[in-house]
Amino acid sequence: MKPTVPPPSADDAASFETWRGLLFGIAYRMLGSATDAEDMVQEAYLRWVRRSDHQVESVRAYLVTIVTRLCIDHLASARVQRVSYAGPWLPEPVMADPPSGAEQADSLTMAFLVLLEELTPPERAAFLLHDIFGYPFDEVARSVGRTATSCRQLASRARRHIDERRQRFDADPRHGLELTREFMVACGSGDLDRLLGLLADDVVVWTDGGGKVRAAMRPVVGAYRSSRFLLNVAKKVHGVPREATLNGQPALVFFDGAGVASVLVLDISGGKIVAVRTVSNPDKLARLSREFAEVRPNGDETPGPENEAGPASREAGGYEPEPAPSDLR
Repeated sequence: MKPTVPPPSADDAASFETWRGLLFGIAYRMLGSATDAEDMVQEAYLRWVRRSDHQVESVRAYLVTIVTRLCIDHLASARVQRVSYAGPWLPEPVMADPPSGAEQADSLTMAFLVLLEELTPPERAAFLLHDIFGYPFDEVARSVGRTATSCRQLASRARRHIDERRQRFDADPRHGLELTREFMVACGSGDLDRLLGLLADDVVVWTDGGGKVRAAMRPVVGAYRSSRFLLNVAKKVHGVPREATLNGQPALVFFDGAGVASVLVLDISGGKIVAVRTVSNPDKLARLSREFAEVRPNGDETPGPENEAGPASREAGGYEPEPAPSDLR
């Protein structure tokens, strides 16, 4: 049973809603799960309206601290589950156009979220709050529960780890859309040569079925092996494909009668597809199915503007509405 939410004052409710998008953006990047991020934000709301001290100097700092510590605690308990996860783990995809800032846009990609999984929870928090959201270390220290010096060290270790493995992707959405369409045609027609021409030599295919849907238990590496694998999968895929932008990247969403059956996200660099990430774990697609509720696979209706830039797009992007400059620093 969910806890009863006390009726908030109008000011408390308005103050929280001002920062809801920011809180979701932090929690989603911390956890790689939109569903869990929503739970963290809801718990932060409960703590906000139940607080005993009604004189809060900075509402944003107060709420960011709550969400950050909730996420750190959640990650500590979730780490065991991730270790025993069946096959590759991928983040829960969200409908999100790229945020305007380059760092925030890059931090939303599935590849970046997977990199964050290699960090400890405190490293992840310090790095995200300072490097991605731009908070000074004295404020990061309050949110993480460490000293400013410790947070500098945490962020520095995280930064080195990420910089060693980070790959930048092409940011041209028009080219991404063209490549996505070519990819869909090549897979749908079984054209091996055409598909090989779209893939980088060292392309990697990752599949996340969560042990609930059949998927490759290990990454498929190399253009030829990946092409053969993708063409074989394409023969068995059920559902109607739709182009979309997920996590700020070009993607295909496959719909069946129950909603979203699977998603496929493309990493594009140097005009080639360098990685293909597919998610078919139903637990990670339930929220996306609700967001695509207006899509009718058997009809002509496609996602409207309000869906393609809906709540997940605004929330995962970070600041909504944009805080005053003093709040960003």
